[in-house]
Amino acid sequence: MPKMKTNRAAAKRFRVTGTGKIRRSKGGLNHCMQEKSKKRLRRLRKNDTVDTAMEGRVKLLLPYR
Repeated sequence: MPKMKTNRAAAKRFRVTGTGKIRRSKGGLNHCMQEKSKKRLRRLRKNDTVDTAMEGRVKLLLPYR
């Protein structure tokens, strides 16, 4: 059997935790910074988890993680 390929775009965006959940970074931290408050930028720096409804679809893209 041939090996399954990992989706490289997904591999750069998601990490799997020890418990099997998928971590992602929050969006909206790349440009137009002067219009966003310091409090908002601080919150965007933290990682978030992928919703359970989408978790299965992301795991299909990362077969060996």
